[in-house]
Amino acid sequence: MENDLKQDRRRFVSTAALTIAATRLGMIGAAKAQSGTSQPTVPAIKPGASTSFAPLKQIDAGLLNVGYAEAGPADGRPVILLHGWPYDIYSFVDVAPRLAAAGYRVIVPYLRGYGTTRVLSSETFRNGQPAALAVDTVDLMQALKIDQAILAGFDWGARNAAIVAALWPQRCRALVSVSGYLIGNQEAGRTPLPPEAELQWWYQYYFATERGRAGYDKYRHDFAKLIWRTASPKWNFDDATFDRSAASFDNPDHVAIVVHNYRWRLGLAEGEPKYDDLEKRLAKAPIITVPTITLEGDANGAPHPEPASYAGKFSGKYEHRTIQGGIGHNLPQEAPEAFSKAVVDVDRF
Repeated sequence: MENDLKQDRRRFVSTAALTIAATRLGMIGAAKAQSGTSQPTVPAIKPGASTSFAPLKQIDAGLLNVGYAEAGPADGRPVILLHGWPYDIYSFVDVAPRLAAAGYRVIVPYLRGYGTTRVLSSETFRNGQPAALAVDTVDLMQALKIDQAILAGFDWGARNAAIVAALWPQRCRALVSVSGYLIGNQEAGRTPLPPEAELQWWYQYYFATERGRAGYDKYRHDFAKLIWRTASPKWNFDDATFDRSAASFDNPDHVAIVVHNYRWRLGLAEGEPKYDDLEKRLAKAPIITVPTITLEGDANGAPHPEPASYAGKFSGKYEHRTIQGGIGHNLPQEAPEAFSKAVVDVDRF
C-alpha cells in the first residue's frame, strides 16, 4: 500500500506539473499575441494527440444557426478555421489547441450542411454556391462581433477564405490557403480539361446525375472514406478518426448542398440572384491583397493547381510552402504543426 501511495503521489505531482506548464504556456501565448513586442510561439503536439473539442456552441448568423468550436482567450486575436468536403471541424482538432496556447481566439465552424449547423428556415434554398458559403463566414463574424480575423482553410474552406479576402479585405487580417487560389466561376467550369485531369473530377460528374445524388445519399460515409483515401494516399488514418468526422455528414441538408455545389460549378444548377453581383466580381478572378501563405502537401491526391500558376494572384506579402512527408489533401489534420505555424507566421507579415 505504501508503494501504491508513492506511485499515486508521483502521478499526481507529474500531472499537476503538466497542467501548470500548459496553463503558463497559454498565458504566455496570450500575452505575446496581444503584445507588439513579442510573437506567439506554437507548441509541438503530435498529430492525433487531440480527439475532441470543448462543448460546441451555437449561434444564429445570417441564414444559419451555426455550430462551432471555440478555444483560446476571448480577447485573443481571432482566427477562423474553415474545413472542406468531405471533412469537418475535426480537421483542426490538433490545430485549435496549438493556436489557443499561442494566445489566439480560435473559431472552428461547421459549414452549412455539416454537423450541428442548420438552415434556420425550411423555405431557404439549400444553396452550395461559393458566394453563399463565403457570405456565411462574414455573417458568422458579424454574429460573433469579430471585425477582422485571420482566415485559414483547405478545400471548400480555402475557397471561402479566399473569397472573403478578395471581396471584403477589411475583414481579413491575413490568409492561409491550402492549394492556393481556388476562386473559380461557372464559365471556367465549362472549359474542358485534358482527359487525365477530367478523370480526377469523376465525382463532380457523378453528382451531376440523379443516380449520383441518390448514391451519395445512400453511401455518403463510404463515399467520403474513398475520397479521404484517394486525396491523402499516404495518410494512415484509423476508423475512429474517420468516424468522428463522418458523423457530421448526417446533417439533413448535407447531400442537397454538396450536390448543388458541384452542379453549380458545371453550370447545371442555378444559384440565387442575390449573389449574382458577387459572382460577377469573382468571375474576374480578383487579386488578393492581404498577407498570405499558401500551402501544399507533397502527396496531395486531389485535383489542385500548381503553385506557380497562382502566385501572381497575391499582391500583398506572400509566401508558398510545400509540406513534405507524404502530406495529402487534409493538410491541417495530417500536418497540424506546419498549418499552425503558417497561421502564426502570416500574422507577423
